[in-house]
Amino acid sequence: QVQLVESGGGLVQPGGSLRLSCAASGSVRSIHAMGWYRQAPGKERELVARISSGDGARYSDSVKGRFTISSSRDNTKNTVDLQMNSLKPEDTAVYYCNAEMRPSSGWYDLWGQGTQVTVSS
Repeated sequence: QVQLVESGGGLVQPGGSLRLSCAASGSVRSIHAMGWYRQAPGKERELVARISSGDGARYSDSVKGRFTISSSRDNTKNTVDLQMNSLKPEDTAVYYCNAEMRPSSGWYDLWGQGTQVTVSS
């Protein structure tokens, strides 16, 4: 079993910065990749950034150049951070940590509980 615990988020003015962090604990050796998605009211959940040892970092076009994803791992814990700079009102959404799980029993996605990011003056 793997658990995802998110931290960060909150209210920030346009142009400001926030940092999101997600810690995965448990059977972390089954994690293939981690990333962040977001869902704004009335919209579908979308990929923000993803990182894996094989593919490196990948970003949506809307955040490229403003957001940076990073990760660290050891035998018991994986963490993935999202540094968000030059935030815009359209970045307002609930942000979800994601882990792409690939245990021998089959692949699946694991999600965090979500954290609200609001960009407003």
